[in-house]
Amino acid sequence: MKKAIRYLRFSDRKQSNGSIERQELYTGQWIKNNEVELVDTFIDRGYSAKTFDRPDFKKLQDFIAKHHKRVDYLIVDQLDRFSRNASEAMGYVKKLQQTYSIQIVSVTEGITFDYDTPGSFFRAGLQLLLAEEDNINRSIKVRGGIYTAKAKEGRYIYKNPPFGYYKIGERKERRLEINDTEASIVEFIFNSYLKDVPIYLIAEQAKERGFKRSGNVAVQRILSYPLYAGMQYVEPFKDYPGGLFPASHDPIIDLATWEQTQRKLRKPEKEKVVVSDEMPLRGVLKCSCGKPLTGAPSRGKLGRYYYYYKCNKTTHLNLSAVKAHDQLRQVFGLMSMPDKAIAVIRNGADQLFEKKMVDDKKLLEEKKKEFAAEEAKLFSIEEKWITNKITHDTYERWFSSINNNRISLKASIERLSGNQDKTYKILQKNLDKLSDLEFVYEKTNTLEKQELVRLGFEQNLYYQEGMYRTPTMIDLLSHNSQIMKEKGLLIYEKKRENFSIPPLSGLDGTRTRDPMRDRHVF
Repeated sequence: MKKAIRYLRFSDRKQSNGSIERQELYTGQWIKNNEVELVDTFIDRGYSAKTFDRPDFKKLQDFIAKHHKRVDYLIVDQLDRFSRNASEAMGYVKKLQQTYSIQIVSVTEGITFDYDTPGSFFRAGLQLLLAEEDNINRSIKVRGGIYTAKAKEGRYIYKNPPFGYYKIGERKERRLEINDTEASIVEFIFNSYLKDVPIYLIAEQAKERGFKRSGNVAVQRILSYPLYAGMQYVEPFKDYPGGLFPASHDPIIDLATWEQTQRKLRKPEKEKVVVSDEMPLRGVLKCSCGKPLTGAPSRGKLGRYYYYYKCNKTTHLNLSAVKAHDQLRQVFGLMSMPDKAIAVIRNGADQLFEKKMVDDKKLLEEKKKEFAAEEAKLFSIEEKWITNKITHDTYERWFSSINNNRISLKASIERLSGNQDKTYKILQKNLDKLSDLEFVYEKTNTLEKQELVRLGFEQNLYYQEGMYRTPTMIDLLSHNSQIMKEKGLLIYEKKRENFSIPPLSGLDGTRTRDPMRDRHVF
């Protein structure tokens, strides 16, 4: 008696009782009519027939390689259940017959593949080609539906919501709602990254706040996800362009913050700096050669550890952390502003704020007009493309340029439409702290100390010959610079105008100078 094995595949992981009963009926009838014994059955559930990369199909291959001498037939329900890739499937069934003398049987279609019989070969090939065509058509419909849902309707189409959101509704009614608890963590991640907090430290602190995503690049995924800015990326479809499109849900961060983050992510990754409470100036303070200082503890004779800042590029600097911290504490004490100066700032802030509000209002109206003009351009090129007045390549090129301008203008409008009064209140609330910067420096944590140093000296704080040195300092805080010099704490000398040095961009948008050239002024 001849023997057979059976292979079943379901695209859904859940069994369909009707499908199984039908297959059992046809298979049993074929086995009975042909007096064949069924040896074993292999079943894959929830796998596509596009390729043969399926677990039970691999077991089937192993079984055939070992026991092919006692197997005559491989039974499938339909050839498209076996595979939808016509070329791969034809090659495999041909191999089964020529190498292992096993024939493929499609019981519901009544086909027994026989490579030596032309009619059988043609029928099997036709069924596989029809199955592949059906698969292609289905793929086109799915991709078209995805493009329409995301690009034209702005819908979120995926099963699980991103971190920071709830998912409400199903299918076309599906939408995202902000999860306030998780959204605060997302905001923390973006704000920390733009303040130059190391990624590993952001991950640790986010986890303490309730960030549940794991993996080495979980934070980077959050930072690169456009959904948080109310946008989503769409793959191109046929002649329709891809790119970023507005989504229908509310954003967690503004578009300007997201764009700034993407620009920073695209820059070459800096050398990793480990943040340490014992050495808060590591990676912030620089050697006179321009290289950021590293640091490490040194063990004394009695077993006690002493911390030192060092330069990896040169060997001439070995700075005691105790000395460096005490000197900097005194520097911030002398940078503190007198009460009279703070009162002048407080009184002038009202006028400055009112003027800024008026200027921002004018600028907002200009940006809205520019945005409306870009929208009109976009409508115009779509109309020209539809009426065949321009080619698809021209349409894609113009669409990309106009869409980028729209996104940039939208970010500016969001920023200018924000709550400017909030900034003013923060300024008024914190002005008094300028009267005792030494206290502020001592009470802040390590990351805040680093930020204070970066801002106070515009990222240009150096150490040379027992003193701090800087070519840049906030003017309002430099009133005691002569006293700092006399006490041997810090030398503040502005860059001489006859030096031709390419400027660099600071964190706050100011123009700072090349640290490699700053040493010439000392």
